[in-house]
Amino acid sequence: MKEVAEMAVKLMAASARTAPKAGGKDFLEIAVITREEDLKKIAEAMKEYAPNSTNEAYWMRDASNIENSQALLLVGLSKPVTAGYDCGGCGYPTCKEFEKAKQMKDKEMGYTGPHCVMRMMDIGVALSSAAKTASLLNVDNRVQQRVGAAAKALGYIRGEVVMGIPVSITGKSIYYDRQTPVKH
Repeated sequence: MKEVAEMAVKLMAASARTAPKAGGKDFLEIAVITREEDLKKIAEAMKEYAPNSTNEAYWMRDASNIENSQALLLVGLSKPVTAGYDCGGCGYPTCKEFEKAKQMKDKEMGYTGPHCVMRMMDIGVALSSAAKTASLLNVDNRVQQRVGAAAKALGYIRGEVVMGIPVSITGKSIYYDRQTPVKH
């Protein structure tokens, strides 16, 4: 099943790459992680960061998912520029005003920001396309933010905003009916 999971995640990467993007401009960075030691390294980083978060139990739960996954797709935005639509979704009336006023901030285990709302939709559509491909192949998967943050922090991908989709092929999905450890 490991080989099948690896092939599935590569097909998911193709779906993410070909997903529609605002203005037809591609700012996606895509990485495929298949080595067990890399998955474990990412899971360990998630566990190490967990106590620093107000959502420690969720970091631990998601780390367990990554430890038990057979492959991982990472999708990130790399050096995105505004779409030029002047839509106002960012809170500014024009893209030029947003570009002038935005002050990029970085989070230890998260994203830089702010970003153009159209570019954020680009990553959402790419992730949805990849998850759909996994679904068509009957491969269990789940879009996760925390794994993207950890993979970014470890240098597996350079994107400014990164999400991940781990995949698993077992008799029952490891991504649903997940138990979140109770913090005492």
